[in-house]
Amino acid sequence: MERKSGVLMHISSLWGEYSSGSFGKEAFEFIDFLKDSGFSYWQVLPFVIPDECNSPYKSYSTFGGNPYFINLDELYKEGLLSKDDLNSAKQTTPYYCEFDRLKKDRVELLVKASKKADSQLRAEINKFIEKHNHLKEFCVFMALKSVNDEKPWNEWTTEVYSEETYFGWCFIQYEFFTQWAKVKKYANEKGIKIIGDIPIYVSFDSADVCYNRKMFLIDEENHLTDVAGVPPDYFSQDGQLWGNPLYDWAEMEKNGFSWWKERVMFALELFDGIRIDHFRGFESFWAVKGTEKTAKNGKWVKGPGMKLINALNEIKGDKLIIAEDLGDITEDVVKLVNESGFPGMRVFQFGFLSVWDTPHRPYNYVNNCVAYSGTHDNNTLLGYLWETPEDMKKKVMQYCSCPYERWNEDGCKAIIKTIMASNAGLTIFPVQDLLGYGSDTRLNTPGVAEGNWLYRVTKEQIDNINKYEYKELNELFGR
Repeated sequence: MERKSGVLMHISSLWGEYSSGSFGKEAFEFIDFLKDSGFSYWQVLPFVIPDECNSPYKSYSTFGGNPYFINLDELYKEGLLSKDDLNSAKQTTPYYCEFDRLKKDRVELLVKASKKADSQLRAEINKFIEKHNHLKEFCVFMALKSVNDEKPWNEWTTEVYSEETYFGWCFIQYEFFTQWAKVKKYANEKGIKIIGDIPIYVSFDSADVCYNRKMFLIDEENHLTDVAGVPPDYFSQDGQLWGNPLYDWAEMEKNGFSWWKERVMFALELFDGIRIDHFRGFESFWAVKGTEKTAKNGKWVKGPGMKLINALNEIKGDKLIIAEDLGDITEDVVKLVNESGFPGMRVFQFGFLSVWDTPHRPYNYVNNCVAYSGTHDNNTLLGYLWETPEDMKKKVMQYCSCPYERWNEDGCKAIIKTIMASNAGLTIFPVQDLLGYGSDTRLNTPGVAEGNWLYRVTKEQIDNINKYEYKELNELFGR
């Protein structure tokens, strides 16, 4: 891999005036920050509608875009929203995403804007939707959810939906993808590539499952026979019971994994590369009976392996695919990642969980890997240092050539410098680690339902980052 570096920050964490980060001017300003700091990549999380816990890893569609990311100022310029509409959407705080408010008001506001679309815009929207069948299915799905009191698809009592609601969702998707295309174009012109994220699984209550039922392990009464999760690990003693439907891989193989190929092709149109979450599930996945309350009593079941990987390699071209190979990793998983050719992941925080050697210690990083100070599921670097036992913290600081008594002031920068100097082809740092912020800015704690995904940065905080210091580091270490 070519030596490069980047920053991990979801769109929702951008600053702005409307309760969530968006594709507005703030996204362009952040790209300027990355360029000025010598970074080459911006990594984001899934672009889908978040679930009831605000997670973007479970959604009504793996294809549909998140309405909260639409730039309202752009709609005002187009005459689709009024000044009063904008004022009604102004946030009460800049420090976290106001998800309760967004869920209550944002889609309604966007549907209101859709009603002002003239005949030319309506024609453009309809043409766009007709070209993207999965988005069309999603818009129908959302219109049907609305008329069925938001119940899951297997509890619907009517298949007749409001054309107005359907077009409102078509409008939302058109604006979402049109606005994002402008952001990505600007980033690429500045030499910044965007890495997206694909969760391995989809939600049961989704257009993906509703219109492709035979591809999932679902019985004749539309109940899940087995669900996804992971066994007990570093994050949770009970494991994580995700509850997602599992794929019927034998059925998918019959048509050459066409749905997965379409999914990846769609993502690679949006991004310059993608990270596939829980990649190890392609080798073996943890299957839990649908009646279980925790993930403890599951079992490992063989996945599609290289059959699927070969299908994806047919369509990936020169785009980057990162294999998230974290968690309970076996020799077979390592073999699959190596055979795929995809770079795996290394996380500094996992390198010092014990005295034992591990692939996550920087001296073991290979070129064909992406090294992180932490992911969206980790604590921040400063939070990690606070919680690391003193004896191990001393080893971490010694490894990073930082005086132990300075760990609180200089520890984060020392770790970042150490990762930058490593052999990893690509290094990625959550924006909180560039800022040196503590665990109160952590984005997600796995296994905890409340209080996650809220973090937002302010423009003042970004402006206080020493861009020239990071530019020097990138130049110093050939990134």
